[in-house]
Amino acid sequence: MSRKNNPSKRQGGGAVSVLLVLLIILLILGSAMMIYLSINVADYSGTPNAPAKQPGNAMELPNSELPPVQTETEPPETTMPEPEHVVSTATLSATGDLLMHTPLYHSQYNSACYKGGDDYDFSPIFKFVKEYTTAADYMIANLETTLYGPGKAYSGFPMFNTPDQIVDGAKDAGFDMLLTANNHCNDTGMDGILRTLEVVRDKGLKTLGTNMNSEEKRYELVEVNGIKLGLMCFSYDDSQNSSRQAFNGNPVYDKDRGTVNSFPILRFGKDRGPFFTELETQIKELKEQGADATILFLHWGIEYQLTPNQEQKDLAQKFCDMGVDVIVGGHPHVIQPVELLTSTTDPNHKTVCLYSLGNAVSNQRAHIMQKYIPTPHTEDGMLFNITFEKYSDGTAYLSKVDVIPTWTDRHTNESGKLEYNILPLEDARRDQWQEMFSIDDSTLTAASKSYDRTMKLVGEGLEASNAYLTQMKEQRDADYLAAVMNPGAKAPAPTAAPTPAAVPDSTELAPAA
Repeated sequence: MSRKNNPSKRQGGGAVSVLLVLLIILLILGSAMMIYLSINVADYSGTPNAPAKQPGNAMELPNSELPPVQTETEPPETTMPEPEHVVSTATLSATGDLLMHTPLYHSQYNSACYKGGDDYDFSPIFKFVKEYTTAADYMIANLETTLYGPGKAYSGFPMFNTPDQIVDGAKDAGFDMLLTANNHCNDTGMDGILRTLEVVRDKGLKTLGTNMNSEEKRYELVEVNGIKLGLMCFSYDDSQNSSRQAFNGNPVYDKDRGTVNSFPILRFGKDRGPFFTELETQIKELKEQGADATILFLHWGIEYQLTPNQEQKDLAQKFCDMGVDVIVGGHPHVIQPVELLTSTTDPNHKTVCLYSLGNAVSNQRAHIMQKYIPTPHTEDGMLFNITFEKYSDGTAYLSKVDVIPTWTDRHTNESGKLEYNILPLEDARRDQWQEMFSIDDSTLTAASKSYDRTMKLVGEGLEASNAYLTQMKEQRDADYLAAVMNPGAKAPAPTAAPTPAAVPDSTELAPAA
């Protein structure tokens, strides 16, 4: 049987094929659309690597054209410079004569300082004042005796020779320097002058006023807490011979001239020109070596006079005119006033002058002295404290002076020995004196009277000096502050080295009273 073609079937199969093709095309187009939408969504999803697009705009912008982020910053802090200010202070303290009468140490008086044989211990003299003398930054006393040694008998007035252990006592009490130029320095001759220097120096203390020879330096520059103090010391000499020195009537021979720093007494009519030239030279050299201030120690005046004589006043003014900052006197064995002097050559320069320190210790008892003099204040002394301040710019100034009165108590101690004590009469501790010093009511009364005598003599001058020094400090600090607040303001100038005044003839100074 033969097969034939069926047209209806062929037409139905073709339509199906066409539909299948159209369906496949639609599927492909739908897939493409899904892929396209996926890509567009990714472009706006925040993917880090996607380029930025403006909303509604297909144009892409490069990252470099994005505007910078604006952040607020605080202005830098500014620190005001610190004004020049005090960086160190130094207090030099001085006391009067260690006037070594034999009852202070000799065996014949059953002294507490005598221990037998050649053994002496002078510490009882200083046991109460030691608290103050060790506290001072630099401590000085006048050694009113010689240390000839046991080759000559130990003796007091009129020719002093004392055991070497007096230096040990002073050193243990905190003393740094002993003044050796005074009217008793030659009591045991040139050998005594030289051995005194050797003993004091060998025991570790400095000396000032006498010298081993004419070539030795005649002043001292000491540095205390970074402040350099120039120290000088002179004693009057009582020779009427223009080519010779004499002390306590004992001549220093020409070959030994220069071992004692001295100036002639005016009433003998000797030329004072060389002395003034010597002092000018010392001041100049000290300034050249960097001295921040100068202090002059003098053995001068009239014994037992409570006020300076005209010769002292004229000399003090002369030294002020030379530029000396502080004058400290001794020899009268009683206290004399403090005075604030103004230079006649430089009105901006002033000098604090204490005319006499009085005795630190002696056997000049008031009840004995009153038989011979109307002012028996020989038991009175003081610690004279001189304070300097150095600023951060390197300049130094005298800032304060004050005193602690002292009184020498003589009594028999618990061991039955004769004992001398220097009592420091600090007013702030007045209610403690009796207990501190183990003294009875009558002794306390004597100490109180001594305090009152001293302050009556020096109080007014101290007040005037400190009022001036305080005013200068306040002005100085104000100037330093102004220099910081206003950079154009002028800061205080450093203290300049003084210009020595012309040396006058001795006739320019008024005769002594």
